[in-house]
Amino acid sequence: MLHVTNGSSVSLAETGLGGDVLVWADVLCEGPVPARLDLDELTRLRCIFFDREWAGVAGALTARNQALARFTEHEEVVLWFEHDLYDQLQLIQILDWLRARDHGSARLSLISTVRYLGMLTGAQLAEFWPKRHAITAAEFDLAAAAWQAFRSPDPAEIETLLRADTSALPFLEGALLRHLEQFPSVANGLARTERQILELVRAGTRSFWALFSADQELEERIFMGDVSFRAWIRGLAGCRHPLLQEDGGGYRLTDTGEKVLDGGADHVRLNGINRWLGGVHLDGPEALWRWDEAARRLAPH
Repeated sequence: MLHVTNGSSVSLAETGLGGDVLVWADVLCEGPVPARLDLDELTRLRCIFFDREWAGVAGALTARNQALARFTEHEEVVLWFEHDLYDQLQLIQILDWLRARDHGSARLSLISTVRYLGMLTGAQLAEFWPKRHAITAAEFDLAAAAWQAFRSPDPAEIETLLRADTSALPFLEGALLRHLEQFPSVANGLARTERQILELVRAGTRSFWALFSADQELEERIFMGDVSFRAWIRGLAGCRHPLLQEDGGGYRLTDTGEKVLDGGADHVRLNGINRWLGGVHLDGPEALWRWDEAARRLAPH
């Protein structure tokens, strides 16, 4: 048996279920995920990105691919994933890959939950086992369409997907909407994560770990780890016209940060942007796509 899940903190080895555990170690909500690359080609690109933020991940990703390629050696393959953006992107990538292959005699099953798997004991995880279900054609097909839309250079494909029936994967809609909120706002050029950081600092939360914890409280579905969060803070503090400034072991808003947060200036127009969101590369002094929070939709620029 092969268990595939989101992180090494998931205590599947302590469930008594047996089998091998494969951790799908990739933060797909950060960095480039362009279209028209197969798994190995995409992995090589991801490793280049990871070497800047997560050194040492390359070997794990290569071993991960090799382990997945041997999935037909197992009697059953069980996917264990949560409802948040981090997990849902991993899930649609794996389902898309499996859909295109002969499954042989391997049974393919899914456990999908709103509970954070890494916070559960082995005994609690084992309670999910009887609730697993065989992956359906509808789940495979929706995952393939979603993976294609996420990797498209045109993010409007995600909105097109979300106007259709996504009930086969009930957590997908919320996850992809959270992804779209990371596009710069039409109001001030801030991604939702950036806006939340600045609002928390203005309200008096100053240290990194206090900010990280408070930011998680603002998320409907926690999806970001501390390494990613630190990179977002660095982006706000290290840009040409900083919005944050280090201050006595914490952070404070600059005058520019106050102005941007109030909508009197635009972060992208002040500082430019170089950000990958799935298959979309926003680069330069203006973002080609913005997120309109009031309309809950993308706005091309």
